[in-house]
Amino acid sequence: MKDDFIFGLRPVIEALEAGKTVDKVFLQNALQGPLYAELKALLAEHKIRANYVPIEKLNRFTRKNHQGVVAFISDVPFHSIENILPELFEAGKVPFLLILDRLTDVRNFGAICRTAECVGIDAIIIPEKGGAPLNSDAIKTSAGAIYNLKICKEKNLGHVVDFLQQSGVQVFSATEKAQKLLYDVDFTQPCAIVMGNEETGISKEVLHHSDEKIKLPIEGKTQSLNVSVACGAILYEATRQKLKAL
Repeated sequence: MKDDFIFGLRPVIEALEAGKTVDKVFLQNALQGPLYAELKALLAEHKIRANYVPIEKLNRFTRKNHQGVVAFISDVPFHSIENILPELFEAGKVPFLLILDRLTDVRNFGAICRTAECVGIDAIIIPEKGGAPLNSDAIKTSAGAIYNLKICKEKNLGHVVDFLQQSGVQVFSATEKAQKLLYDVDFTQPCAIVMGNEETGISKEVLHHSDEKIKLPIEGKTQSLNVSVACGAILYEATRQKLKAL
């Protein structure tokens, strides 16, 4: 993890001014002073939301003099789905998107990115807060596939779902509570597939606004699959349908 984060007010300010892609920023509660004000202004300018935490959390990242600031840096640039989607339609493509709702395990995230790149996913949408860091572990697990994907980091996934639907993209949420199997829906149209958090699944807001809820058949005693395995199965069923429709 040491290569993935920087700490201290001035180093983080300089990283932002140099155009580095900041994945996450953690600020100590109740910080004050001119440098802190300068940092907050830069974060606002770059539309980066800070996570305000007690000093104990920052001390878990590093015992050095962090001055109340730790930032995780990513080599991967972030995009906006509001820019990506029109480009896909203008290029004559049928959008094939993946939404990862608060996945926390870095290796799950990396493994999903590897599969997503293999099947030709046009963009992966993740939330600004609550998701796994896009760090060297994620890149390594993806076998470098992350570098070939467009990662969209968005403030509100519920609003993203609404935007996609208004743009003609159907949203399918994968949940074991669904009644419909994934084999019974049409993935050949513009679509986005939603995978949820490893413990709590898809958030209520996203689930409520989805067009369809889908599930994989489970015949054994184990009631659920690892999220990266489940995602792979769904993406390849969607790919099978797309290839058959050609």
